[in-house]
Amino acid sequence: MTPVDVPFDLLDRAAYIPESDALVLADLHLGRAAASDVEAPIDDGGDALARLDALLGRVDPGTVVVAGDLLHSFSTVPRGVERDLAALEERVADAGASLVVTPGNHDALLDRIYDGETAAERRLADGETVVVHGHERPESDAARYVIGHDHPALSVDGRKLPCFLYGPGVYEGADVLVLPAFTRLAPGATVNGMAGRDFGSPLIDDADAFHPAIRDEEGDETLWFPPLGECRRLL
Repeated sequence: MTPVDVPFDLLDRAAYIPESDALVLADLHLGRAAASDVEAPIDDGGDALARLDALLGRVDPGTVVVAGDLLHSFSTVPRGVERDLAALEERVADAGASLVVTPGNHDALLDRIYDGETAAERRLADGETVVVHGHERPESDAARYVIGHDHPALSVDGRKLPCFLYGPGVYEGADVLVLPAFTRLAPGATVNGMAGRDFGSPLIDDADAFHPAIRDEEGDETLWFPPLGECRRLL
């Protein structure tokens, strides 16, 4: 493992930025199970709410930012999504936090069922971190961008595991943190052999410069790997 000094804490498919007292997660894709043609193995809304509850209790954030793709379907709002979204808003409010959504490419119908705060780009309280979904180039300058969109996963010993990607200074001199999908229904894109052109986000150009990280929730530790350019040969 390769220790990496970072100004944030990686948690269960989410990141906490202490200087901003902000919890950031991405790609919940509420309604993915209902929109699927096959029976989903889990209730995506209930699972996301339970895991969000655990995170809220752990870090007690002042702000929760969803970095896009809160919803899944482009054409309709599946049954149960409005209920799950209302429950999510209630959990965040009960925790004493404010909720902000930076809409992603899947969120075309968001304004039909969500009247809370949205922002194309959200600058956090530290003044240096900007949260965006990541499917388009950001307009705001920042020292650090936190994005979702690509659902990264790392294949280790034949197991495909959701992972974070952290690239220091990779986008116009700014750091980029890519979050895994918060939903456990997303299969994830195996990054082991991916080049920059294989990612959907324009913030990922030199994929070889990104450090993958995997969370060991049972051991409560983050396992950092060498940059992709190095660790491809090791995995």
